[in-house]
Amino acid sequence: MNKLITVRFLFLLLICGVAQAQNNKQPLAVSPPMGWNSYNCFGATVRENEVKANADVMAKKLHQFGWEYIVIDYCWFYPHPPMSLQDNPPQFRLPKDGSYVPWLAMDDFGRLLPDQGKFPSCPTSLGFKPIADYVHGLGLKFGIHLMRGIPRQAVWAKTPVKGAMGIDASMIADTTSTCGWLNSMYGINMDKDGAQEYLNSLFELYAQWGVDFVKIDDLSNPYSTKEIEGYHKAIDVCGREMVFSTSPGATPLNEGSHVEKQANMWRVSGDFWDNWEQLFNMFELANQWTPYRTTGHWPDLDMLQLGRLSRRGPVGNERETRFTKDEQFTHLTLWCIAKSPLMMGGDLTVADSFTVSLLSNEEVLAVNQNSINNRQVKKENGIVIWMADIPNSNDKYVAFFNTSDHKAKFSIELKELGLKGKLEFRDLWEKKDLGKFNRVFTTELNGHACSIYKINSFKNK
Repeated sequence: MNKLITVRFLFLLLICGVAQAQNNKQPLAVSPPMGWNSYNCFGATVRENEVKANADVMAKKLHQFGWEYIVIDYCWFYPHPPMSLQDNPPQFRLPKDGSYVPWLAMDDFGRLLPDQGKFPSCPTSLGFKPIADYVHGLGLKFGIHLMRGIPRQAVWAKTPVKGAMGIDASMIADTTSTCGWLNSMYGINMDKDGAQEYLNSLFELYAQWGVDFVKIDDLSNPYSTKEIEGYHKAIDVCGREMVFSTSPGATPLNEGSHVEKQANMWRVSGDFWDNWEQLFNMFELANQWTPYRTTGHWPDLDMLQLGRLSRRGPVGNERETRFTKDEQFTHLTLWCIAKSPLMMGGDLTVADSFTVSLLSNEEVLAVNQNSINNRQVKKENGIVIWMADIPNSNDKYVAFFNTSDHKAKFSIELKELGLKGKLEFRDLWEKKDLGKFNRVFTTELNGHACSIYKINSFKNK
């Protein structure tokens, strides 16, 4: 009897220990994810050697500053598209028998596999595991892009759903639900038997590959409530932590409470590119999404349009970013103080010294990674002011933006920002102490330019 009591007691201790460990587990994406994504420089055509080369640069030059994700964006399953497709998404056609051309690499359970023309080290038996292993070997993390739903060719072929006896792809597909710009997939009817099992099987496979990040496209506009919940559940049971990013936007603001519970990051706009009008519009979007910016859950202003873009599509000719230097500072500063995820869109292998300096300023990046209570505090006559708190201190960050087209000099009473006493200002881009201010702060900014400061108030404690 005593032995039985002892065994039961030890079992209860074990259960309590597991529960305590789960409760103490750090949330995923506790700070906004930072990484590189292949879309803005390679569109649908990125190749294995280009992914690895960008990973090499990140590991060597940027990892020490917090950059860690390497993400292969869309159409990795599509046979290497010719250059004529660089400005358009690949499309699929139906021959007379109803099958799909081109026929994509796909396993027996309707799960797409990497195209070996683009990714020669990825046989069907291993999928992306060889590239994930390479990325992990550099101390980085690996991510992929997915299209919402189930492949149309799987529906045509009636591939069985793993884990759902007697169910095939044609029985869970919603053939009325399609993507307007890429015709490879049907939506999934999440009310059907086997629907959740199909998503679970996907993430079982991705866990085997070593995926750490998934960007799932065509989820947010229109907002796909049940499929978003289905992906969230599949990630939860796959046995591997994965950041869940929904794309593209605009995610409806009235779905903020829902998406915040389901995803680690979500797009607040359509695709963002290197023009001032789109950057200007991001100020209001960043402000609107403030109530839903919480630890592990980040409104996503889209990728950083810095450096060399559109090397093989998807928008316009190959170029250095069209943003001026002032606009590039504004771009990254807004993303940092609004705590947007930071996903570099330009090709790191040809990034110039200025671009690298933007991505490696640890003082500015700390605003993105470590600040709290980020909020817009003033918007008047083209001047926009954002502030954030520094945890466990009375110190603050403040960013001034001149969104007008002309140079502007302005002064602000520090009490308007809730600040008082003698304050020490440090310019974060210049990494320069500016001295003490106790009543008024004055600055001058070019049109479309910004400045960002750390305000040290330790002498008032």
